[in-house]
Amino acid sequence: MKDIATPIRTRAILEKHGFSFKKSLGQNFLIDTNILHRIVDHAEVTEETAAIEIGPGIGALTEQLAKRAKKVVAFEIDGRLLPILADTLSPYPNVEIVHEDVLKADVESVIHEKMQGIDDIMVVANLPYYVTTPIIMKLLTENLPLRGIVVMLQKEVADRISAAPGTKDYGSLSIAIQYYTTAETVMTVPKTVFVPQPNVDSAVIRLLKRKKPAVKVENETFFFEVVRASFGQRRKTILNNLTSNLPNGKAFKEAIERCLAASDIDPRRRGETLSIEEFGRLSDELYRTFNEGPAEK
Repeated sequence: MKDIATPIRTRAILEKHGFSFKKSLGQNFLIDTNILHRIVDHAEVTEETAAIEIGPGIGALTEQLAKRAKKVVAFEIDGRLLPILADTLSPYPNVEIVHEDVLKADVESVIHEKMQGIDDIMVVANLPYYVTTPIIMKLLTENLPLRGIVVMLQKEVADRISAAPGTKDYGSLSIAIQYYTTAETVMTVPKTVFVPQPNVDSAVIRLLKRKKPAVKVENETFFFEVVRASFGQRRKTILNNLTSNLPNGKAFKEAIERCLAASDIDPRRRGETLSIEEFGRLSDELYRTFNEGPAEK
């Protein structure tokens, strides 16, 4: 039997089951086996690995994972695909499909129930573009026992996730994900290898979980609040953004200036030039100051 991810086999499967694509679910199926092999390579999947897939479609990537992994669990939201997956993946007893929206699922319970005794767990997926960021952030903030995440997503989002300070793509998303992981774009994927063709090119990003966050901060929630505030308007200075976007920022303006000086950060810099370590120092200074209240005039 030919691999699922060939133009002829994909077309035959879709025709056999009378399947029509739902634009609202961001369904684009890969028809290039070589790219799938490379994705699985980048995830370093072995016979000791359990793979979590999100949005398996008709099973093209699932099949390649099943050939190498000990166990594959795939979350599929579209009930119309369940009989197709039962058909295409019938040769692989190590695959299990969970008919659930991963954003609403208790992923930790699924891991505990279906991956017992497996220490190496990777998320490997071709993510629906419209929910890429919420899915990645859910997987990271729930502190799941993952080695990492290797996913295909819109190239523009991959560029933002893996961006370095001082570049145009660097922003609050870069920091949020690099706080939990080391992020690297490992390959780009042209739109021509999908059915139907998306409007944009894709990229595969590899996120390997850090043993502990990139910086130690006094209050994680406040740290992310400071980061978001710093990128409120990219052309504004860090001082103006913090004053405008932090709660009661205007009342704390002088205190914010003192915190920037204490953190050795020029108030005229823009947020995009600050490293994650600088944001960590600054957020700790601000956290202590904001909890003391604004200075008396």
